[in-house]
Amino acid sequence: MKRVVVGLSGGVDSSVTAHLLIEQGYEVIGLFMKNWHDDSVTISNECPWLEDSNDAMIVAEKLGIPFQVVDLSEQYKERIVDYMFDEYSKGRTPNPDVLCNREIKFDVFMDIALKLGADYVATGHYCRKGEEIIDGKSVYKLLAGKDNNKDQSYFLCQLSQEQLSKALFPIGELTKPEVREIAKEADLITAEKKDSQGLCFIGKVRLPEFLQQKLQPKAGEIVTIPSDFEQYTKPSPEFKNKEESLKYYATKFSYHKTDGKVVGKHQGAHYYTKGQRKGLNVGGTKEALYVIETDVNENVIYTGEGKSHQGLYRNVLFVSNEEIHWIREDLTLKTGETLQVEARIRYRQTLENATLHKVETGLYVEFKNKQSAIQEGQFVAWYLDEELLGSGVIS
Repeated sequence: MKRVVVGLSGGVDSSVTAHLLIEQGYEVIGLFMKNWHDDSVTISNECPWLEDSNDAMIVAEKLGIPFQVVDLSEQYKERIVDYMFDEYSKGRTPNPDVLCNREIKFDVFMDIALKLGADYVATGHYCRKGEEIIDGKSVYKLLAGKDNNKDQSYFLCQLSQEQLSKALFPIGELTKPEVREIAKEADLITAEKKDSQGLCFIGKVRLPEFLQQKLQPKAGEIVTIPSDFEQYTKPSPEFKNKEESLKYYATKFSYHKTDGKVVGKHQGAHYYTKGQRKGLNVGGTKEALYVIETDVNENVIYTGEGKSHQGLYRNVLFVSNEEIHWIREDLTLKTGETLQVEARIRYRQTLENATLHKVETGLYVEFKNKQSAIQEGQFVAWYLDEELLGSGVIS
């Protein structure tokens, strides 16, 4: 009998995951990961880790499986929280959820599971796993979940073949309403429980306050760039080759305070990210202001009026060699090769047509349509049909 360790989070998805695995004849163990214990930054009555671990325990009892809580807050702080602070202080926008899967759930947590004699680790992600024998060996595939509204393959875009080989995603074939239905029938207390929001496992965090603990406030100016700014309208130069044009279009616009007018003050450029609209507190404009660039060295936030402001849009991005990750190692592009894919630069985004261009120094992702708020530090993930082939950190 194969043994599976399920990451029970106290939510409906992982509860049903455990239930389905029992039905499929696995021996199941439930583990709750405690990844956070600093209550000073969570919104206390909304900080549900105690409540969640309690719910997870009740579900485990109901299902008749062993249960324990593992404290991973040390590793979480080192690998996720410190990395977040570091990225924000550089003016980049990290994605803690993608990292949490790569570094915590499918690494630290997986190690614990394997020490417990587990054959697999299962999570309540809406995605599926495929397997194909290629050149005599098993190749694992990460496929989108059946529920288009909930597909979470993006969050697992940094997993390796090794990690995938030991992963199970039992609810990937189901839609959210079906999952709730199964939970009701199995009489699990999480059946009606609302989906958790906020950082993976921290609960709801007041982000500015969370960041302020490490990043000191620093007053600076908010500058608005006009929509007819010269860099947006100047004609493109002549390019000697494709790589030169990709490099040109992947380069972000650069601004100086003199390019626009000062319209307000802020408490620190490192608290803002590209595409952000809330929290600027500047009135008197026809359309809402959006952050189009942050300069953490000069501590200036550049904004543009309206969500169609040209400063928000680019159609090429670059991933450096050390940040390229192929789940399908057998499909890795060599320098000079291209591949037609669909790609997304954030979790809920619809997949967009794109071409990958492998060059000596890294990989260009060229979108057919311009993308809004391409943000350094975020992950771009590329797909063929339903399969997520690889991903990279936008540089």
